[in-house]
Amino acid sequence: MSDVSYYTKEGLKKLRDELNHLKDIERPKASNAIAEARDKGDLSENAEYDAAKEAQGMLEMKISKMEDIVANARLIDESQLDLSKILVLSRVTIKNLNNLMEMKYTLVAESEADLKAGKISVNSPIGKGLLGKKVGEIAEINVPNGTLKFEILSINR
Repeated sequence: MSDVSYYTKEGLKKLRDELNHLKDIERPKASNAIAEARDKGDLSENAEYDAAKEAQGMLEMKISKMEDIVANARLIDESQLDLSKILVLSRVTIKNLNNLMEMKYTLVAESEADLKAGKISVNSPIGKGLLGKKVGEIAEINVPNGTLKFEILSINR
């Protein structure tokens, strides 16, 4: 995996904290579970041992994936963002031309997306459709149930 992802300082810290939790707390728990199951006797008929080994394998895959993500993570300097067009970390106000509703979103990396907090992923259909647009432009975005048209009202940081 060599996909570069861009993160805010807060998002990268959260990612690193989760990785450290997996390595420092969950990994020793998985090892202990295997040791306890091994102590219960015949491994050929020990379902608890098999389950503990499988859980450890899944944990190691998750740790490996997160290590790749952290290794390819780039911190975004918000003060250097170009406010003339929509980029990662842009805070945008858009108007849905179908129902005339105005919405405010911040475009973020996929792992930081939280629709309730107004953060949408740059990899989502709407996020992709907004990238590179300028104030006053109309973004036509294909979504599963048709095409949405959004007017870009403002771009902030």
